[in-house]
This record gives sequence, structure tokens and C-alpha cells, in this order.
Amino acid sequence: MAPPNEDILELDAVVVGAGFSGIYTLHRLRNELGLNVKIIDAGSDLGGTWHWNTYPGARVDCSVPTYAFGIEEVYKTWTWTQRYPGQKEFEAYFDHVDKVLSIRKDCIFNTRVVSASFDSESAKWSIETNGGRKVVAQYFVPAVGFAAKQHIPSWKGLDSFKGVIHHSSLWPREPVDVRGKRVAVIGTGSTGVQIIQEWAKEAAETFVFQRTPNFCLPMDQKAFDAADQEKLRDSTAAEFALCQTTSQGLPRAGPNKAFGEMSTEECDQILNEYYDKGGFRLWSGAYNDLLVTPEANRATYDFWAKKTRARIHDPVKRDLLAPLEPPHPFGTKRPSLEQGYYENFNKPNVHLVDTNSNPIVEITPTGIVTRDNKSYEVDIIAIATGFDASTGSLSNMGIHDLNGVDLGERWREGVSTFLGLTVPGFPNMFLPYSVQAPTPFSNGPVFIEHQANFIRDIVKKMKAEGLRTIDPQPAAAQAWRDQVVAISKMTLLPQAKSWYMGANIPGKPVELLYWMAGVPAYRAACQDSIGDKFPVVFICQK
Repeated sequence: MAPPNEDILELDAVVVGAGFSGIYTLHRLRNELGLNVKIIDAGSDLGGTWHWNTYPGARVDCSVPTYAFGIEEVYKTWTWTQRYPGQKEFEAYFDHVDKVLSIRKDCIFNTRVVSASFDSESAKWSIETNGGRKVVAQYFVPAVGFAAKQHIPSWKGLDSFKGVIHHSSLWPREPVDVRGKRVAVIGTGSTGVQIIQEWAKEAAETFVFQRTPNFCLPMDQKAFDAADQEKLRDSTAAEFALCQTTSQGLPRAGPNKAFGEMSTEECDQILNEYYDKGGFRLWSGAYNDLLVTPEANRATYDFWAKKTRARIHDPVKRDLLAPLEPPHPFGTKRPSLEQGYYENFNKPNVHLVDTNSNPIVEITPTGIVTRDNKSYEVDIIAIATGFDASTGSLSNMGIHDLNGVDLGERWREGVSTFLGLTVPGFPNMFLPYSVQAPTPFSNGPVFIEHQANFIRDIVKKMKAEGLRTIDPQPAAAQAWRDQVVAISKMTLLPQAKSWYMGANIPGKPVELLYWMAGVPAYRAACQDSIGDKFPVVFICQK
């Protein structure tokens, strides 16, 4: 018998990414199945999104305690300080997770995967990293999430700027001091909104470059006192149990009425109630056809616009931030949760630049120039232009199928998966919290836990049946894609140029990237696939 190659790390499973998905998957495979598993992560510590996103104001938009691990020994020994914690609190939380679950000891940090290919003879994945290290494993789990690859437009002169410039996803860990400075924020998605809310407090002048208004909703933030924390501890188990039954994995039931089934008075009452309660309630809870029926959608938008316009003094800014005619249906782009966002624009030193009418054409050494030849001189620029959602990171990891074709090339004309977790031609590879799954339409950690459980169950089944590999049938993937497309056509989502549709990235196929039938239906489809249908939907090899 040949001695093992000490230059090759041999494992049962490799997980890429040390966020919620990676940690859940490691814990399930290592602790429950006894597999030898390692996480590879480009960062220097645990947290994924909450390690990387150190920009000012970075904060979760799903409330605790259920935006967290639903593992009893973790949540019973942790205390949250506020309803929507910020990035610093999540850093401390992941440190706590490690103390309870011992995750770091099985992590390889500061390392990027640069290629991965499956060897049919050995039935194993061969993974190479940027440091030249080679890892071999039977199972490969790229758990990189849906917002890991930043998108930066190719503006002329971007490298010429003499001031401070950062993309939100590559923010320095030390604070950027904006006191007395002229600052610019390019982009008004969730990240842009959070940065603007912080910088507008201290900067001498703040210039906000907006292409499309964000239909922000009140966050209703709350600091927890001792009584709140005790109540939260007592209710956490029940809230997690409720999350398992709801469409979005949130601890509240979804709407059970359509817009047309409600009287005008009833509709007005529920819209006001949900707006006042804050969070995503107005988006997810008013009536069950918000993203399907144009009349329902327009009524919600008109209600939101009336509430929002009343908060903005300047008529020009008012029409740009909350126009009377919606630029796209309400909720077809993810709303952001805000804390006084609109009141910032009532300050004389906070300016709004409409880049829909006059796009940015150049970054100069001293500022930003728009198409109308206006120049905005600034000292610091925050680029908050979003991400190449879900497919971006996966397509740039050098993952190759059985024929040596890169995953990015395979998806050049459109995404194809089975269950949003497996891809034909990529045996024993699982993609948690990714495309063609309920990913952004769910409470992330709750949904991720389900997917980690499913990965565990399918590996357990393979072990029990002596299977070396499984590979989804192309027909099963096509049927799943057909479902995603069919659901898309039933909704208003294609009417918006959103990252849900991949429309924010030039040249990317425009298609709904996610499965919208809800978490319980998705869970049922996964369970169905490892029952009697298992040999039908998967190619299995011993």
C-alpha cells in the first residue's frame, strides 16, 4: 500500500465559506455523521457576510432571535442586545458559536479556492487553492452565499481618484473618519442606505447618487433591556418552531387573504398596522397576492408613497425618493429597512443626485462627473453598487464538470440546477443558500438549516446504500428550472431590473434566479427527492 501524499489534504468533505451555510454544513456532517470535514475561507475568521461587511451601519434586516443558529446549545447561552443587531455584535456572536461548536479548529482561513474538478475514477473532488495546496474529498460544498462577488461598474477614471474610495464589500476594518469631509455614496440599495444613515450624521456634505429609489420600510429598532432578554430566551424555541411552518421562515404566519377579498377599510387598517409595526411586514404580510396582482401591488405602493412623501420636505427630493408613479412594482426589488433615512434628506448638507437621468460618466482625481457635465468634488467615495448575486462567486471559482466545462460557461445562457442544491454533471456537489431556491425570499439562517439538514440526509442515504456518487438527472434539473420559470411568469418580478432577475449585471441572462413557492413547499420537494423518487431524479453509482 502506497504511503499517503503529505502534500495533499484528504478529507470526506470540503466546505467553502465560513458563514451560516458553511458552519451549519460542517456541524451536520462532522458532528452528526462523523465525517472529516474542513472549511476553506478567503477571510481571516468566521462569519461570512458578517466578517466581510464592516462598512458603517452594517446591520441585519431580519430580527433576532431567529436570524441565528437554531441549535439549542448555541441560542440558550447567548444574549442579544437589540432587535436588529449590527456587524460588531455578529462578530461576537460567531465567536460564541465557535466556543460552543468548536468550528475554527476545522477552518483553513485566508485561502481561496481557484479550481475544483471531479475525478470519476476515484469518485472524488480535487480542489486547489491560491496557495498551491491541493485538497481531495468525496463531497464538495461551495457555501459562498448569494452576495459574495461585488459588482463595480467600469467608470472611466476610477483608479485616478486621489481621495479615499472603498466598495462596501471590501471595507477596511478600521473606521473611515468622515467628520468635516465631503462624501459620496453611489448606490441606494440596502448597503447604500445603511452607509448614508451613518455618514449623514457626521460628514460636512453628503452626496447620494441614486439611480432607482429604494422603497425603504421602517426598521422599528429596539434595544433590549434585561426583561426583554429574559422574555426572548423564554420564547426562542417556540419562535424557531413557528419558523419551520411559515412560507418565509419568519416567526409569524403569512397572509391568508387576497387583496380582492378585503374591504377598503380592512385593507387600510392592515396596511397601517404593518407599516407601524415595521420590518418587512408590509412587504410580506398584508395580502397573499402582493407580487401577483397589479391592483394589490399598486395599492401598497400608493400607501407607501403617501407615508414616505410626508416625511420629505423638498418637493424635488420627494419626487425622486418616493415618486407618485412607481418605477417598478412594489416589492419586486428587496426593500431596505431604514432608521430615519428619509429625514436625512431634509438636511441642507445632504444632496440627492439623480443618476437615472444623468448617469456617472467619469471619476476624476477630485470627484464624480455626471452626463450633464456637473462635477461633484468629494473627499471620500463609498461604492455601494451591489453584487453579482448567487452565480457570480460560483462562476468564478474554477469549478469544472465531468467534461471539464467551467460552471460559469455552463450557466452562460441560464441557470440549471435540481432543487437549487445540485447541478447535473457535478457529482456530490451541493450549493446551499444559492440559486433556484427560496434564498433571498426567506429568513436566511432558518432556511440554511433546512438545506444543511438535507445535505446531511442525502449523504447519510448514500452511506447506507453504498453509493460513491450521486448526480442529478438533466431531466430533473430541467423540470426544476421549468418550475422556477413558471412561477416567475405568474408574478410581477420580471417587471423590475433587479438582482433577483440578474438584471443588475451587464451581459448576464435575465431570469428569475430564485424559487418562490415558499420554504415548506421547498422542504417537501427536497424530502420527496430522497424518497421513492431518489433513483429517478439522481444518477447513482456504487
